[in-house]
Amino acid sequence: MEKKRIMGLDVGEKRIGVSVSDELNITAQPLKLIRRTSFEKDTSEILDIASGHSVGVIVVGMPLMMDGTVGGQARLVKRFIERLKLKTSIPIDEWDERLSTVAVTRVLVEGGVSRKRRKGVVDQLSASYILQGYLDRKKTLRTDEQE
Repeated sequence: MEKKRIMGLDVGEKRIGVSVSDELNITAQPLKLIRRTSFEKDTSEILDIASGHSVGVIVVGMPLMMDGTVGGQARLVKRFIERLKLKTSIPIDEWDERLSTVAVTRVLVEGGVSRKRRKGVVDQLSASYILQGYLDRKKTLRTDEQE
């Protein structure tokens, strides 16, 4: 049986970063940046990508406040997830994404990437960062269960 990949999403107001795992669910690769137009078009594109990459789980970054509470942006993402769940049977997990954009931006700045270029890739890389954290956690849980 073919192992299903995992998709990572960084949902913003203007863009959605999309990443996907490799076939073994070990590494996350940035895949695409969706420029938001409408919920219908955005979710249609997400689900087309999921279908084309044999996705079995979608992981959505949850932008919690630094103290772990749900703020305005997290409420918008939760609403997006609720609506997406009505359109697909693919399980959707939330992943705490606090500081993911900060971490990715820092790496890009240190790498000498221009501000203009950073704006175009930060959401995509953030989706990959979110997904990699999720994959690493799943691997740790599997390792702990085997011990």
